[in-house]
Amino acid sequence: MAETKHHKVIIIGSGAAGLTAALYTSRANLDPLVIQGIQPGGQLTITTEVENFPGFPQGIQGPELMDNMHKQAEKFGTKFLYGTVTKINMKKRPFELEVEGKNLTCDALIVASGATARWLNIESEQKLMGHGVSACATCDGFFFKDREIVVIGGGDSAMEEATFLTKFASKVTVVHRRDELRASPIMQEKAFKNPKIDFLWNKQVVEVLGEPDTGVKGVRMKDTATGEESTLECQGVFLAIGHVPNTEIFKGQLDMDDKGYLITEGKTTKTNIPGVFAAGDVQDTIYRQAITAAGSGCMSALNVQDYLEEMEFAEAKEFEEA
Repeated sequence: MAETKHHKVIIIGSGAAGLTAALYTSRANLDPLVIQGIQPGGQLTITTEVENFPGFPQGIQGPELMDNMHKQAEKFGTKFLYGTVTKINMKKRPFELEVEGKNLTCDALIVASGATARWLNIESEQKLMGHGVSACATCDGFFFKDREIVVIGGGDSAMEEATFLTKFASKVTVVHRRDELRASPIMQEKAFKNPKIDFLWNKQVVEVLGEPDTGVKGVRMKDTATGEESTLECQGVFLAIGHVPNTEIFKGQLDMDDKGYLITEGKTTKTNIPGVFAAGDVQDTIYRQAITAAGSGCMSALNVQDYLEEMEFAEAKEFEEA
């Protein structure tokens, strides 16, 4: 039988939220263990230039920022384990986890497993990711001043992204595979009234044209009604077809909304299970920025400190009364 190793705090996820939580809990002498999944460093590791993270006036590469966060947490004693959580039991104390054959337990758990942007899953999209293809207008819109941009999607997030991008782009074309939008009426009206936004209906992007060293040159599309193909010149492509929170393993234990995002209590990071906290994109359906993820990571660490202190106090009191 595999040995079980106990930790005061385990953090699932190594993005901005998880590493900030690790920094704060390690500085509080809680000896946290960070479990890094299939993408250590989170979504920022596939982002090129980051210009909106405070403290870097010249900008910083996404992977470098996450590497710095990793080193800073490690400096104060954070331990790291590469692997994916395959089993978890939050109904027992201490909490039980299995990470690819390794058995772990902890007194407090921070879930910072993030959310993954939905992609078209075409080869050219992956090749040009970070070179003109993005899933975050707030992160990357600034780089497309006076450029023509394509936004793929038809929901509220697509209309929000398209409207936001008109602050920078000379023209934004929304490409939607249906003949009507799924967005709310107020979001549709806002987009339709914007003179910089055009719409292409019944179109599915099948290829993003360009090379990493020269950037995006356009998109090749197929008409969903006739099958006819066409191309559209552009210098940027933004995916706005939603995000998927990485919460599958927590189903049946942690409360979630209808899209799978973890629900936290009030202005805290507390979940429905005492001792389990959620931070970052796994519970953020609105902002999804590195800085807000880092902020909630800090909050979760402070919540953990309070929780463990309360537990120690309760145990001491129970011992005195025994």
